[in-house]
Amino acid sequence: MLPEVNIEAMNLHLAEISRKVSPDAHAVLLLDGAGWHTPGDRLQVPDNISLLQLPSYSPELNPVENVWQYLKQNFLSNRVFDTYDTILDACCHAWNALMTLPDRIRSITEREWAKTVRA
Repeated sequence: MLPEVNIEAMNLHLAEISRKVSPDAHAVLLLDGAGWHTPGDRLQVPDNISLLQLPSYSPELNPVENVWQYLKQNFLSNRVFDTYDTILDACCHAWNALMTLPDRIRSITEREWAKTVRA
């Protein structure tokens, strides 16, 4: 968890994704139009990742929108958080709980048009 989103946070995120990509694979990362997603001089994209910019105003193409919705509906809704640390703890708990459910992640993020391709 990082306290804010910006280019520096995105660079950390990309580096972490890069470390998790199998040596014989290449990751394609779908991005919405957030300012810190815009390739430029400061965004450091590892060689084993390609960025695919989604069209504006197309949340239906972005599977992560379903992840956020699932987390909110199942872990984070209808609650009052007293402190920033309480919010962080709840978000970490929600994320870690979801990470133990790979079939659920697949079911809420899978798209018919985005299937694994083996060369």
